[in-house]
Amino acid sequence: MELEKVRNIGISAHIDSGKTTLTERILFYTGRIHKIEEVRGKSGVGAKMDSMELERERGITIQSAATHVTWGDHHINIIDTPGHVDFTIEVERALSVLDGAILILCAVSGVQSQSITVDRQMRRYNVPRVAFINKMDRSGANPFKVTKQLREKLHHNAVMITYPIGAEDEFHGIVDLLTREALYFDGDNGENIRKEPCPEELAEDVEEYRNKLVEALADFDDEIAEKFLEGEEVSADEMRPVIRQAVLDRTLTPVYMGSAYKNKGVQHLLDGVASYLPNPTEVENKAFDLDENEAEIILESVNDKPLCALAFKLEDGKYGQLTYVRVYQGLLKKGIFIYNARTRKKVKVGRLVRMHSDEMEDIEEAGAGDIVALFGIDCASGDTFTDGQRNYSMQTMFVPDAVINYAVAPKNKNALQNFSKALNRFAKEDPTFRVSRDEESGETIIAGMGELHLDVYIERMRREYKVDVDVGEPQVAYRETITAETAFMYIHKKQTGGSGQYAKLGGFMRPLSEELKAEHKHYNFLDKIVGGKIPREYIPSCDNGFKKAMDRGVLIGFPVVDVEMEINDGAAHAVDSSDMAFQIAARAAFKETMARANPIVLEPIMKVVVETPEDFQGPVQAGLIRRRGNIVGSETNYGTAAIEIHVPLAEMFGYSTELRSATQGKAEFSMEFHSYGPVPRSIQDELVKKYAERAR
Repeated sequence: MELEKVRNIGISAHIDSGKTTLTERILFYTGRIHKIEEVRGKSGVGAKMDSMELERERGITIQSAATHVTWGDHHINIIDTPGHVDFTIEVERALSVLDGAILILCAVSGVQSQSITVDRQMRRYNVPRVAFINKMDRSGANPFKVTKQLREKLHHNAVMITYPIGAEDEFHGIVDLLTREALYFDGDNGENIRKEPCPEELAEDVEEYRNKLVEALADFDDEIAEKFLEGEEVSADEMRPVIRQAVLDRTLTPVYMGSAYKNKGVQHLLDGVASYLPNPTEVENKAFDLDENEAEIILESVNDKPLCALAFKLEDGKYGQLTYVRVYQGLLKKGIFIYNARTRKKVKVGRLVRMHSDEMEDIEEAGAGDIVALFGIDCASGDTFTDGQRNYSMQTMFVPDAVINYAVAPKNKNALQNFSKALNRFAKEDPTFRVSRDEESGETIIAGMGELHLDVYIERMRREYKVDVDVGEPQVAYRETITAETAFMYIHKKQTGGSGQYAKLGGFMRPLSEELKAEHKHYNFLDKIVGGKIPREYIPSCDNGFKKAMDRGVLIGFPVVDVEMEINDGAAHAVDSSDMAFQIAARAAFKETMARANPIVLEPIMKVVVETPEDFQGPVQAGLIRRRGNIVGSETNYGTAAIEIHVPLAEMFGYSTELRSATQGKAEFSMEFHSYGPVPRSIQDELVKKYAERAR
């Protein structure tokens, strides 16, 4: 398999934009499946890529699924990712190992809230992409408006590569702007592509948009610029390499269009994936050499270099634990030993498979640039594997903080073993699903990205492990911080026969600077000790003591964030000072000073986007304002209003029921974490009072 012919791509979009439907068509046209199933199909079979029973019932994608197809002489690995924000980690882990992506947009709704989120994720991992405007058959479809939104809202240099032949129920096909050929998709499933000259009535518009394409490409190529200025013809063959290079540089986004559901335009999109998205050799992948102080290493997509592969997803399926890996460098062979860079353990590759949703085919080896799966390998998401010649570690993916938690317990005490098994498995599979134990109450706490996220895991526990669970009231993941700079001087002295404990430290506690917050830091330690007032070996003890004290604040016992601790004074005793003495002193100093530094409670503020028929816009806005919402903006489109509003998470429980009854079930909303903000004083007082009562 030539690496130049390999494409590793993801399919990402706002929920319900047709990602799984598009993947289903790709599988059909590439001969992977022989019958198309719909996401909410009457047969009850469900789409191939939604292999989980829950996914088929709800008609949404929960886990990213992997498959591979052949298109012409190109080998394409595809990962279909969820659109729902609660499963954002599935998008993160897919994008972290992909070379390119298809960004799907609905021809009616255009750029929606989750489109902005997945676009931000693609930028984080420098993923080149092509855009596909789907649902051209829907009433209100307008690809010109959506392309404009791509430019204005997402700041893409978006250029149409195709022109629509009609729209809505008159959508018949597309014109390829490079060749001016009209493409029609005939047959029961659009499998027969009929090429004809461009319809005469569209010739003028096609020329206008072809000129716009040439003008955009003139910015990247002098020869095209010259021809454009001279009014000379630019051929398709001259345009293709320039489009490809601009896509690889992420300075151009080609826009395709069609209707996956109506089987139109998908094959042309596949041609675009093969023509313009990068192969593994065209993407720069980095690892860090753990033996050389984490020196940056550029990996090469070749088979004759030391192996480096990343486990990016774990799944405990019907065949045991599956570990999805992306091979970046070297060869992964069945029967060889590989090393886990995190645990330093050696494991044998017993079985190597290529995945096709929940089916698999055994293979003997996988080369650089491939995405495959291993069996029976004990590891965690994000672990790096090497052949032992090098001690490399790949970059870890971005894992957002949990914003909501439930106290859970099995209804039947006999199910405790299965309950523990399920929690361990889910926590290993999903880095955003966290399990902890509340030391005070002895309760098991699960935390995640939203109600749907945790509800899905509770439902999976019931179905896959036969464990019915009692679920406590949802709890918001509050944080505590300070608002005033405060000086401190603390002495820890203890004498209990024999050697005692002594530590003295002084300095300042202050709110963290905006610059450090922008770097996603929540704590900073400043060592301003001069003249050896505190011996050097005890400086890290102070830092560790402060960090441990941040686990539980003084107001309501939640973690403390955005604090800078400076030490500039102190003293030690030749006999009685120790690492433990300074850690204890730092923890006590932190608690005592925080109480004097005007502490406040912070709550997660969510970005909520509601899409509702215009008739209900007023009641929906009023309902959100009642929930302490702050309207950011709204726009209307073909009778649908999209309202963006920032609302505290604590006020959003039970909102889906209220929205359904207020809009006769016609509205939908998405919600994602936006930022932490101060809780109003009256609510803070109430929270502090409740915490004090519980602590008694």
